[in-house]
Amino acid sequence: MATKLVIIGLPSSGKTTVFNALTRSEAQTGTFGASADEPNLATVKVPDERLDKLTEIFKPQRKVPADVQYLDVAGIAKGIAEKGMSGQLLGHLAQADALVHVVRAFEDPNVPHPEETVDPMRDIETLNMELLFSDLGIIEKRLQRIEAQIGKTRGKERDELEREQRVLSQLKEYLEADVPLREHYDELEEDDKRILRGFGFLTAKPLLILLNIGDSQIGDESLVDEARSRFGGRNVAVHALAGKIEMEIGQLDEEDAAAFMEDLGITESGLDRVIAASFDLLGLMAFFTVGEDECRAWTIRRGADAVEAASAIHTDIARGFIRAEVVSYDDMIEAGSMAEVRKAGKLRREGKTYEVQSGDIINFLFNV
Repeated sequence: MATKLVIIGLPSSGKTTVFNALTRSEAQTGTFGASADEPNLATVKVPDERLDKLTEIFKPQRKVPADVQYLDVAGIAKGIAEKGMSGQLLGHLAQADALVHVVRAFEDPNVPHPEETVDPMRDIETLNMELLFSDLGIIEKRLQRIEAQIGKTRGKERDELEREQRVLSQLKEYLEADVPLREHYDELEEDDKRILRGFGFLTAKPLLILLNIGDSQIGDESLVDEARSRFGGRNVAVHALAGKIEMEIGQLDEEDAAAFMEDLGITESGLDRVIAASFDLLGLMAFFTVGEDECRAWTIRRGADAVEAASAIHTDIARGFIRAEVVSYDDMIEAGSMAEVRKAGKLRREGKTYEVQSGDIINFLFNV
């Protein structure tokens, strides 16, 4: 399943432009951009030079990169949480693996800012509070329902309600102190996390703050540094992207795009940087399967064992796992072929508890 990143932002932040830049799409920008009911959606192949090189070695019939899915939802206006987000918008946000907050940093007299002035730090604070108020509202409503139910229950059901009440009350205290849930979520016990899984709390999600800069701001890291200083924290990353320029680059052929990027001093595409930042934020990495039929990248969490990696391919492989034949990416590139890897004694046999490393090339042996 593709990693899902939901792009959010205040109105006129340029988030649909950023969506187009990241996905090479042509979604309509401006007033008639994404709506809460019909968000813009695109699945992007994750660029990975390692997969390209493995494809050169094995010359398979097809190359299959990992996928990442971007969803561009309607602008989140100031005060929306107090009125109540629509169920559809909340549903889209709750399903995200991470949120990408596009923050306006560019000046453009033709695109009025809702607050009349461009102030990225103010806008980050505004949207942070909207997400926080949304979570707080959900918790308060649920606590009220628990309070009404708890006196009517007994035994195990009452114990479960009391536990949920205790956990939610603790989270409520964090939010009332203006602390996003991601700051403390990892400290919760696994049973408590299971209780909360269905809520999809927005401030518990990893957050990529993406400053949408103008072309005159390319190379200036002062805004990024300020945002990191003020809003950085656990599971928060801050980067800058020249959304309009990157969108224009995406519409050019490869040669013209390279020349344009060189003229502007852009050394890496926005797509590559944002995906890399997102994967790092989410604690994800890729391993590979290779052969004459296909070379494929698979996405798993860092620290995953061999069985978890096997399940990324198919649950039957994980269920019938016997062992994994593993070679590191560097050893494969140095050897140049699987036959040379075997000859050099670089193909390892690993068991269920082996911790998969980024770039590992794995062949799973399993019982059907």
